[in-house]
Amino acid sequence: MLAKNTQTKALHWLGKQLFNRNDPAAFFDPLLEQISPMLVQGHTPARIEQVIQETPDTRTFVLKPVARWAGFQAGQHINISVEVNGVLRSRTFSLSSSPELWAQQGLVTLTIKRLPGGLVTNWLHDKLGCGTVIGLGEAFGDFLLPQPPHPVLFIAGGSGITPVLSHLETMVAQDFRAPVTLLYFVRTHKDIIAAEQLKALESRYGALTLSIIATDESDKPRYLKSQDLEAVPGLKARQIFLCGPMGLMDLANELLRKQGVREQDIHSTFFSTAAPALSADLENQALGGKVQFEKSNLQASSEGDASLLEIAEASGLRPRHGCRMGICHQCSCRKTSGTVINRLTGQTSGPGEESVQLCISIPHGPVTIDV
Repeated sequence: MLAKNTQTKALHWLGKQLFNRNDPAAFFDPLLEQISPMLVQGHTPARIEQVIQETPDTRTFVLKPVARWAGFQAGQHINISVEVNGVLRSRTFSLSSSPELWAQQGLVTLTIKRLPGGLVTNWLHDKLGCGTVIGLGEAFGDFLLPQPPHPVLFIAGGSGITPVLSHLETMVAQDFRAPVTLLYFVRTHKDIIAAEQLKALESRYGALTLSIIATDESDKPRYLKSQDLEAVPGLKARQIFLCGPMGLMDLANELLRKQGVREQDIHSTFFSTAAPALSADLENQALGGKVQFEKSNLQASSEGDASLLEIAEASGLRPRHGCRMGICHQCSCRKTSGTVINRLTGQTSGPGEESVQLCISIPHGPVTIDV
């Protein structure tokens, strides 16, 4: 290990001296990209092998990353990078395939819903076809299956099914010997993502109980209710995984608490383009303030619940970011002074130096950040 670290440090030092960069292998990327985009070293290239239309607004992209990619665990996310109108954009998506597909065939899948007004998702749907090469980051996230196997309840809504598909395929491949229930909420039956795959999983995997619930096919909306949870055998003994819109997540958490499920047995992740609503406590606070972007020698003022990322972009800055919802941590930077409030947790930071996420941090008075 020491030898490897020493070699890496030496390579970085040499690259810094020769090319003024820490990744000398990527110095030749412009030339390599002309030969083949799959030879690029500065990121992990992945080629689109197949595009599957799941619903009118959702597609599954089958990708073949280069062999040096490190792989993933079921339920994890990755950042992808694409060039949209000459600008490199990065977004976070959950992998929908199992790690076994990567190990055996060198393939992974991303199941992506077109979002109204979404810059990147619309480009992916309109422009991404077979043979196109995009950039992948390394997998991250702790929305992972319990080990050893334990009874599980999945509650998913809409495109929140994507990491659950990865979980279920992995359970089948690993012969996960414990009861599994999936409650999947969709607007209508035409909106079921991976409908055929779910049917096949139900027939192949005897431990799986599948319930697909359409919320908008009757006069009155059909949301998650206590009876759905009461029908799950041994609910309190299950590990529970939630993924979907914030409304479903909040309702599920409330109902699960009423059923006596322990907080430590609930695992969640969500996908939403809209910022989560502020709690009543935060709404009553005086949010905003002067923001000093130290590296850029720029100052801006804000009122209300605008995040540091939104304030920076409104000021003409382009700080690095990915998911814009607190998952990927690409926008993390150093706060040197001042107080911010975490939009997701409602927690207030200390007044001193610390790392904050720009996309979910709201200034609470004057703030200085290293951007």
